Amino acid sequence: MHRGSLFRHADFRRLWAGDTASQFGTAVGYTAIPLLAAVTLAATPFEMGLLTAAQTLAFLLIGLPAGVWVDRLRRRRVMLTADFVRFALLASVPLAWWAGVLTLAQLLAVVLLVGVATVFFDVAYQSYLPSLVGREHLLEGNAKLQAVQSVAQIAGPSGAGVLVQVISAANTVLVTAFGYLTSALCLLRIRAIEPEPEPTGHDRLLPQIVEGLRFVFSDKPLRSSVACTATANLFGGAFLAVQVLFLTRTVGLSPAAVGVLLAVGGAGGILGAVFSGALTRRIGHARTIWLVPLLSWPAHLLIPWTGPDWRLAVAVLGEVVYGFGVIVYNVAQVSYRQAICPDRLMGRMNASVRFLVWGTIPLGGLLGGALGEGLGLRGAVWVAVAGEAAAALWVVCSPLRHMRDLPTAAKSDSTAA
Repeated sequence: MHRGSLFRHADFRRLWAGDTASQFGTAVGYTAIPLLAAVTLAATPFEMGLLTAAQTLAFLLIGLPAGVWVDRLRRRRVMLTADFVRFALLASVPLAWWAGVLTLAQLLAVVLLVGVATVFFDVAYQSYLPSLVGREHLLEGNAKLQAVQSVAQIAGPSGAGVLVQVISAANTVLVTAFGYLTSALCLLRIRAIEPEPEPTGHDRLLPQIVEGLRFVFSDKPLRSSVACTATANLFGGAFLAVQVLFLTRTVGLSPAAVGVLLAVGGAGGILGAVFSGALTRRIGHARTIWLVPLLSWPAHLLIPWTGPDWRLAVAVLGEVVYGFGVIVYNVAQVSYRQAICPDRLMGRMNASVRFLVWGTIPLGGLLGGALGEGLGLRGAVWVAVAGEAAAALWVVCSPLRHMRDLPTAAKSDSTAA
């Protein structure tokens, strides 16, 4: 057992290093791939919606059975396989561009298949952390991992914008590929021996899927946070579908300026990750989950006011406050669900949650593309950010509002049933 800071936990440092490389690569890719589609391949708003949908469609298609398979396998092995697959797929994009044969169809296929690998990685990753560091360190561990993500959101998009102008968008995608390769090499160095998975109790797929879903829906605080996150992600997907087009075509920003603006939300995220533990202890776990979104998410309503002048400062403020709220909320609700779930259900619980909350993102991408075509880019952004702010009502109007703290011990299997 490792007491005190996780900085002393050697295997967590290796996991953290791998996550750092992966998150920086992902942050670069989230900017470079849309810019590649919008600038190099001249994608329409609807095609950008398809691209956004393809990034997370796998969570909707295979999210539930992925949890069953993860619970049957050693989780680190699943993560390693996913990292190597993502590296190979993304490396194919610059190769095709160098050969002069890159098409939007190939980009969509690569993004979709990378999404499949990401489903398995994310479910295994969130299920692996409790066994690696212990449940008592989950809040600290998730805060450190979210801090990396927030730093990546600052450095990744701004760096991607510059790299796209200097070496082209297709070559910049290679940075994302090497991020996943580095992540795999770090995971290989983890020395802790992962135990064999516990028997699931069923051989058939459907009963195991139902067991994971039943656990999620049987817990009222978890159920309300899942509904909140799913709604926020639906409208967040719509926002992402039109964000780059809005900033480049409506506002008139250069790729480098887009990268800088997209990065500033990470500054708020870093603050959120740094202060999430202290804030949660100060106001209570339950209050953090509903009060922070209520106060911070409406700040995203400032984004549609963006213009190529002083109004950029308004957008910066909105991104920082919104980024702070999202990270604090995520640390609190992810730590809660990891703490209350029995280990044998961890993969299925995480897969069920990811299916429900990430499955709405591709639908949001299609919604954003349709809104962009019908209402124009600025109108689509207005609808998207209003939906994000309203998502907080799920937790505000839930039993969480009458609670200060939440249980942090795993439920028994009889309770989960």
